[in-house]
Amino acid sequence: MPARIGVTAVTSSPQRRAGLRAQGIRPLVADLDDPSSLRRLAGLATRVVHLAPPPGEGWTDARTRALVAALRRRAPPVALVYGSTSGVYGDCRGEWVSESRPARADTPRARRRVDAERAVRFLGRTAGSRVSILRIPGIYALDRDGGTPRGRLLKGTPVLCEADDVFTNHIQADDLARGCLAALWRGRSQRVYNINDDSQLKMGDYFDLAADLFGLSRPPRIARSTAQTELPLMLLSFMSESRRLDNTRMKRELRLRLQYSHVAKGLQADQFASNLK
Repeated sequence: MPARIGVTAVTSSPQRRAGLRAQGIRPLVADLDDPSSLRRLAGLATRVVHLAPPPGEGWTDARTRALVAALRRRAPPVALVYGSTSGVYGDCRGEWVSESRPARADTPRARRRVDAERAVRFLGRTAGSRVSILRIPGIYALDRDGGTPRGRLLKGTPVLCEADDVFTNHIQADDLARGCLAALWRGRSQRVYNINDDSQLKMGDYFDLAADLFGLSRPPRIARSTAQTELPLMLLSFMSESRRLDNTRMKRELRLRLQYSHVAKGLQADQFASNLK
């Protein structure tokens, strides 16, 4: 039988230790905002998945830089997978986007991700780690906080009218987890991968689809000029970028077979699970 792989999870919350141990995971209490707490990470893991978000403000990601510094202190990991965002591409006006397209981050949030990508690439170039960068769009799942459109639909939050609407991309959380594992073992060195399903939907169509599946009212449609005054800035930022992610490299190199190839399939599964509760 193959040897059992030990998994260590970094958490900043001591209260989570018991729950992690119950899942067979070794907890390590550390805080990416406190670089001194990361010293025990050095030389601990041969393969690392880094999914922590950057700080909420600024232009750089001090958290990722602190992690990279800690991993360099002793034997660096054989492989590192970093979960970035498709937002680093910026607004592509609905065009198809492959990984060869240069990053054109338009928001501070996306620029912090670009900085994090540079940091992990530096680890790969200077320490020999096989670094894979996953550019991830909207994640959805029933057990994720705000992980389905249900809450927004219940609030009646508007979406853009057809003429102003933007293309959006998605990945179901279980497929994303499988993508992380595939990249950890199959990802090529210093390689970027779009991790998304096969859906080609505009944002308003996505919420219409979800409303129909959940048996809720479709959201109202408004013009972009009206949205500027009615919607929060964070939501407007997502409505200002349009792109369709090409996932060919993910399928070809990582050999990832999507369980939920379209959001309709994933949302139906979530709705079924919800009805069982």
